[in-house]
Amino acid sequence: MISVVQRVSQASVEVAGVTIGAIGCGLLVLVCAELADGPLQADKLLAKLLKLRIFGDEAGKMNRSVQDVEGGLLLVSQFTLAADASGGNRPSFTGAAPPEQGRRLYDYFVAAARQAHPAVATGEFGADMQVHLVNDGPVTIPLRVN
Repeated sequence: MISVVQRVSQASVEVAGVTIGAIGCGLLVLVCAELADGPLQADKLLAKLLKLRIFGDEAGKMNRSVQDVEGGLLLVSQFTLAADASGGNRPSFTGAAPPEQGRRLYDYFVAAARQAHPAVATGEFGADMQVHLVNDGPVTIPLRVN
């Protein structure tokens, strides 16, 4: 699975002008399932996200996780993370999981996150979404688990 993790002071996602998910301090995670991904990769990604030490401690060092700061997770599906533009100017998305597989894995990922963390909000799989965020730092980290 591919993800882009952004440390935020606030983030929200809208569909058709309606806010469907929002968090304060925490992580906005754009996530994409690839062809070979399954529950094992989703579990690995979630474990990494929950322990990733990118929040400041008393000394200002990135030494705390989203769990340590009791922050939120906003999980947004984004198949375009699998884009391959190496062959020209129009990206190919053949590395992304097909929609049915991607939805199953995204739903699994969200359910696992809700079991492991108290504050989880989401976007809507396959919807045209507008994502609003205040990137704190800015801190943006790409993550890929196999």
